[in-house]
Amino acid sequence: MSTQDPAKAAPASAPAAQSLGARFELEFGGAPDGIWQAPGRVNLIGEHTDYNEGFVLPFAIDRTARVAIAARQDSTVRLLSTYGDQGVVTTTLGTLRPGTAKGWTKYPLGVMWALRERGITVPGLDLLLDSNVPLGAGLSSSHAIECAVVTALNDLTGAGLSAQDMVLATQRAENDFVGAPTGIMDQSASLRGSKGHAVFLDCRDQKASLVPFETEPAGLVLLVIDTKVSHSHADGGYASRRESCELGAEVLGVKALRDVEVADLEEASGLLDEVTFRRVRHVVTENDRVLQAVELLGGPGPSAIGPLLDASHASMRDDFEISCPELDLAVDTSRAHGATGARMTGGGFGGAAIALTPVDAEQKVRAAVTQAFADAGFKAPDIFTVSPAAGAMRIA
Repeated sequence: MSTQDPAKAAPASAPAAQSLGARFELEFGGAPDGIWQAPGRVNLIGEHTDYNEGFVLPFAIDRTARVAIAARQDSTVRLLSTYGDQGVVTTTLGTLRPGTAKGWTKYPLGVMWALRERGITVPGLDLLLDSNVPLGAGLSSSHAIECAVVTALNDLTGAGLSAQDMVLATQRAENDFVGAPTGIMDQSASLRGSKGHAVFLDCRDQKASLVPFETEPAGLVLLVIDTKVSHSHADGGYASRRESCELGAEVLGVKALRDVEVADLEEASGLLDEVTFRRVRHVVTENDRVLQAVELLGGPGPSAIGPLLDASHASMRDDFEISCPELDLAVDTSRAHGATGARMTGGGFGGAAIALTPVDAEQKVRAAVTQAFADAGFKAPDIFTVSPAAGAMRIA
């Protein structure tokens, strides 16, 4: 579900909500109408398959963006974040245009614009943002903001949007307002997530189902290794990969690369140039790895998916070419010191890696990765665990 009754919110959210509400009242001179949160996400497996109408397997994480919002009687929009020192950003509904917003404000403003484009009457508002989703780490901090805002506005306006409606609205905000050619995976995980589960998503028809993913009973933890190499979906690297996929589909005569099977790759190699073929091979084999992972999680469980994570990283490094030295070092070092599987996660060109690690090897992996980064002269990574968490909801 995209929203929950405040009484059903996780108890841990209450102190954060109270603090954010008090800060809102201090900054804007009145209490908010409510407080909503939406999680970041980790993509367990299935990278760059979403915009190719394929399969993905992300999960919502226990790090969230929270927004306190009060509707206004005029068309003024006032935005403030608890991080940074830019102060209140003020604009009006009538001036919302793609490409005009800067910094973090483009995410809530993009959602407001997208809903207005759908014909929904969006009020002016005061908004205070707080987030503990790491920025630029590939954990979808921007989508967490968008999903918190769209959940809030759905409630405040009584629009009655379904989870699928909200996914498409936030995708339009990303594609047409922010200018990032992303698919629907991140929003789907944030809006549809459930504690103890990953979200198996068919990006062609948006059919979603929950797949059990609990590491603790298997004696495992999932480490996130934030390399501190910031990335951006709005840059040319992401867009060029998407263009290669579209070219591959066109040459192969299919609607999307989803329609190409692993058995078709040999024939495809003779029809495509070398670079385009490698881009296609990544997407086709990654779709297959997602399906294998879903099957394994429904049977032997998380301990069996390590080799799939390893193969996914090799494919992203060599065929899709979206890794970087820091990500490769994090993955290789984790494996060498006990992780059962590791891969970069997110759009690439920086961000984070994940390492599925036995509990008794966790500290060894942490220490080894930290030391390896120091020896290489890289910025110290931030290493932390995540667990599958609930999706977007109202918390106050």
